[in-house]
Amino acid sequence: MNNNNLRIGIIGTGAIGGFYGAMLAKGGNDVHFLLRSEYDAVVANGITVNSLVNEQLHLQPVQAYQNAADMPPCDWILVGAKATSDDLGELIAQAAKPDAKVVLLQNGLNNEDKLRPFLPDSVHLIGGLCYVCLFREGPGLIKHQFNGMVDLGYHSGPAQSDADAQKALLEEGAALFKSGNIPTRILPGVDAARWQKLVWNAPFNGTSVVLNAGTKALLASEASRKLIGDMMEEVVSAAKACAVEMPDGLGQKLLAGTAMMPDYHPSMYHDWLHKRPMELDSLYGEMLRQAAAAGCSMPKTEALLDQLTFIQNGYLNADQA
Repeated sequence: MNNNNLRIGIIGTGAIGGFYGAMLAKGGNDVHFLLRSEYDAVVANGITVNSLVNEQLHLQPVQAYQNAADMPPCDWILVGAKATSDDLGELIAQAAKPDAKVVLLQNGLNNEDKLRPFLPDSVHLIGGLCYVCLFREGPGLIKHQFNGMVDLGYHSGPAQSDADAQKALLEEGAALFKSGNIPTRILPGVDAARWQKLVWNAPFNGTSVVLNAGTKALLASEASRKLIGDMMEEVVSAAKACAVEMPDGLGQKLLAGTAMMPDYHPSMYHDWLHKRPMELDSLYGEMLRQAAAAGCSMPKTEALLDQLTFIQNGYLNADQA
């Protein structure tokens, strides 16, 4: 199939959705963006990606919508909305073709299992793991600092018991991303990859908030580097307790790779900075529950979650007062 004949919907046009959607649109694809608070700004000014890796990208005009029901039926839907969103199933069902392929670009564990009951049975659900450093600088303004690779793994849907059909769908997805100059890998599943990504995400996201620091400062301090390394080992131990295979020396490899990156403040830091709900359950709660059920203790990670919960309750409760 010619990828240019596919219609792509972006649910959640923040940093992730805006970046990948704009890259795909630049590649000649028919991309439609769902926006809420930033709709007027994006219609007026478009989407701009200021990249340290690629040339600046400015997408204007943008096929933008305030309501998912107004979007044309889409063949592929990329979900860039946070795991804290509570109406994704309804939004996806409104924008998806009956046999649409939905790629869930979220952090954390079991995101696909939680979303699946809210989707039509005819929709294919694919786990998508993003390895990218970026953040929103303002409405429709995205700063891209590093990487951009996406992993794809089939989760559920009509091809559940057909390995060849799954392979064909994932290859179609990989070709689609390739048309936007986005490196892509195909995985046999998503569970192990989500655990591996948590080895970086859980320590760095939370400590960036609690210590109010980016990756350079966190690695420069012996104390914070040790804390992050210890929590990485906790995640690896929890994964193994849950019968998930993990590569040897993964934590040290991730620390070395992070040292090569530009100074980066993870997504949770920006949620905290703008006083938005943080993805605490998807990044920590679900992992801690699975670890506890497997008889694995994660004391430093649990303490980090307690601190993050205190911080979040402080500003969310203040907003409600």
